Amino acid sequence: MARRLRGCLLACALLLAVQAVAPAGGLPDYPAVTPGYVLRFPQDHGAHPAFRTEWWYITGWLRTQGEAPIGFQLTFFRSRPPLDPRNPSRFAPAELLFAHAALADPAIGRLRHDQRAARAGFGLAEAAVGDTRVHIGDWSLARDAQGRYRSLIQAQTFTLDLAFAPTGPILLEGDAGYSRKGPLPAQASYYYSQPQLAVGGHVERDGRRTEVTGTAWLDHEWSSEILAADGVGWDWTGINLDDGGAVMAFRIRDRAGTPLWAGGTVRRADGGATALAPDAIEFSPRRHWRSPRTEANYPVALRLRAGDLVLDLDPLMDDQELDSRASTGGVYWEGAVSASRGGQRVGRGYLELTGYFQPLDF
Repeated sequence: MARRLRGCLLACALLLAVQAVAPAGGLPDYPAVTPGYVLRFPQDHGAHPAFRTEWWYITGWLRTQGEAPIGFQLTFFRSRPPLDPRNPSRFAPAELLFAHAALADPAIGRLRHDQRAARAGFGLAEAAVGDTRVHIGDWSLARDAQGRYRSLIQAQTFTLDLAFAPTGPILLEGDAGYSRKGPLPAQASYYYSQPQLAVGGHVERDGRRTEVTGTAWLDHEWSSEILAADGVGWDWTGINLDDGGAVMAFRIRDRAGTPLWAGGTVRRADGGATALAPDAIEFSPRRHWRSPRTEANYPVALRLRAGDLVLDLDPLMDDQELDSRASTGGVYWEGAVSASRGGQRVGRGYLELTGYFQPLDF
């Protein structure tokens, strides 16, 4: 409870600081996301501070000796607030950083979750330019010269000490990394993924240290405008297929639940990838779960059509609701799911369901 209260107070202080220095004329001149930009690496693994929002997002399943599998997610967010760039003060919050981490642990039937928020600078928090190096206090995610990632998350009720090794090439989402998120060309992000990451390390829970292995998925995405004006949230999934392939799919929804936009990519086991048009994506609810805390009703079991591929997604456990009101402000369902076809499991990954508790303000 003390950690949560400190998080709430910090988030409020950050918001007040931004409001105090925000220009009366409105938002800064954020750069637009445009087609034709060629993603360059390792530079684009790093932060893009001119853009409004950015995140590094890793999800996956972990195997443990003699225990049921567990899911995990960790996310670092970077936000450029509406700050006048001419403000010379070193204390002006030119960049805000947030982080979430969670374990989907069937042994307790709900998420273990923690979150952090800080403004960048003074050695407290940073999202580096040039390659992935982001931290808030002792929470960190970094990429080395061999392309391997390392993350250390020391949360209140668990610790994640994990390494991630790529097993295949980067997957550019959308049109060579330009990913449309709405009917207008400006409603887009730069977006790439790294599916099929090999995971190793350890997890600590309840005073027990457990060695783990597994498979993970990394998304890195940055944008200045994401949702259409009438969009309230999205459904997203990233699935590592057992044959070595991968599938990413999303849809943006309006208040009536009607899709405003959709997209996705299917990578085959041989490495060939196909970008999918909006009409090739369909999310069909098979079962809902209602949160006893927020009364939000989430479609936690879905049938996904991604082109010719049809998968049934089922949750590792129903209660994977994540409350981030102490940091980024949203409440949503974000959880480990298995993918099956014809009753046979063919993959594992994560499903994110946002905007079911309240519209997201992006």
